[in-house]
Amino acid sequence: MQSAAKQLHLFPDQDEPGNSPGFSVRVSGRARRLSIKVFPRGRVEVVVPKRTRAGEVQAFVDEHRDWIDDARAEFARLHPPEPFVMPGRVDLPAVGQSYRIRYERAIAGKSVRYRCRENTVVLTGRTDDDRLCVTALKRWLAALARTEFEPRLQALSRSTGNPYARLHVRGQRTCWGSHSSSGTISINYCLLFLAPALVRYLMIHELCHGRHMNHSRRYWRYVETFEPDYRRLDRALTDAWSKVPVWLGFN
Repeated sequence: MQSAAKQLHLFPDQDEPGNSPGFSVRVSGRARRLSIKVFPRGRVEVVVPKRTRAGEVQAFVDEHRDWIDDARAEFARLHPPEPFVMPGRVDLPAVGQSYRIRYERAIAGKSVRYRCRENTVVLTGRTDDDRLCVTALKRWLAALARTEFEPRLQALSRSTGNPYARLHVRGQRTCWGSHSSSGTISINYCLLFLAPALVRYLMIHELCHGRHMNHSRRYWRYVETFEPDYRRLDRALTDAWSKVPVWLGFN
């Protein structure tokens, strides 16, 4: 739920967690100091303030390497590694829908397209290529999330009196949503895999950033006027990445 911020990769993509001990680095306009986040399944992100030099980041990571290793080991104990398997069914609790996924191989195809008929998503083309299939499923999820989430966000905007300029639906690797200074709210389509209460809280959280572009006490008091149970929901949202399926490749 951080502000929209550019991604800075201090380490090559192939060195990111899951393959070898690398890290992704995110520059945040809100950060006042360096911090490290370890996500379920071992992904590590270093959040740094603007104008932080790469050498400072490397030194910070080296200083906290033992803590990172311990955190990864604890996550591995709590969340055993899951195999990568293309889905035959996708359940989306946020919108109370389930979809059967059907694969239709086309020998002459060079890509994978999707079409949705009632509760079945049909992938056609190079369905022997998992990467292409995942890309097609991500396009489907993004389109579905916009259709389902935009009316909900608009209704909450009206009921809370917190306007926004536009909605973007994205597949962010590091946050569930963001609210830019221009009034754009970005929502992660992975929220489709979460409970409706968490989606509602995320939307309230981001709408309230239109009034306070920070996480100050005033901001949290403002959030509380619309969601008194925000503390529990915020903790649950932090841990909810484990609900996102492995085949999406986000955690």
